Amino acid sequence: MTMEKNSRIYVAGHCGLVGSAIFKHLKSDGYTNILCRTHQELELTDQAAVKRFFEQEKPEFVFLAAAKVGGIFANNTYPAEFAYSNLQIQNNIVNSSYLSGAKKLMFLGSSCIYPKFAPQPIREDALLSGHLEETNKAYALAKIAGIIMCQSYNRQYGTNFISVMPTNLYGPGDNYHPENSHVLPAMIRRFHEAKVSHAPTVTIWGTGVALREFLYSDDLADACVFLMNTYEDSEIINIGSGIEVSIKEVAHLVQTAVGYTGKIVFDTSKPDGTPRKLLDSTKLTKLGWKAPTLLPEGLKFAYADFLKQIAEGKIK
Repeated sequence: MTMEKNSRIYVAGHCGLVGSAIFKHLKSDGYTNILCRTHQELELTDQAAVKRFFEQEKPEFVFLAAAKVGGIFANNTYPAEFAYSNLQIQNNIVNSSYLSGAKKLMFLGSSCIYPKFAPQPIREDALLSGHLEETNKAYALAKIAGIIMCQSYNRQYGTNFISVMPTNLYGPGDNYHPENSHVLPAMIRRFHEAKVSHAPTVTIWGTGVALREFLYSDDLADACVFLMNTYEDSEIINIGSGIEVSIKEVAHLVQTAVGYTGKIVFDTSKPDGTPRKLLDSTKLTKLGWKAPTLLPEGLKFAYADFLKQIAEGKIK
């Protein structure tokens, strides 16, 4: 089932990193009937409000990119908020999509749904095969519940709800909060502030040997639109770049993108986190999609967006 250029398409979470990239991609592809609501216009944890919106607007295709997200500190500090908000949002949107007769829904999950010690690269069938990372278990379990919900609605009601699992993301519209951001935007901010203050060093936690995979948000959007038009299976599908880099390499790439000339110091007394985290995106590659943006290029775009957010007063 494919989207027509005039199909009624709802992007839930269009102001966030993922949703804004999907919204931008749809517009550039010529889709003319995109439905969006800000948090102030529609509170997605409010069941009655969401149901009313779906009854009135009747979207045919739904990108469920809305979520409460954050880094390790935020996940570990506010687990109840991450569990409650994400469960409410996805329950309301998935059920309302079914009740209003939506043709197709895409649920955006996360690579953190997989067990902490899943075999690498992580295949889709690793889901529920082991223990989760403790620090973000509440968020991960909420996302797993969303996956099972979509699969259950497909089985019981014959809906066409698909679930995609992106790897670590970065790009325009990212969250650069000093406590609540993910590793890459946190590095961009730290190196920028060191550059501006002429700090001689920037300290990075750990040894720098841990391996991570990163995907530019515009590439994720491209994959999501591609899969919305081509993928029909209830089984989850990974979306990754297929390229892993060490935290040390990432730090030096960010340093170059920002233009910081000081030294990088690795605090080996601090933890490295999971040694390796790479998604197996073979399933997606076989469908004919591959991420086009390499990390050095994507970081230049991300830093330009960071500077834009500062100029607009969005980052204090």
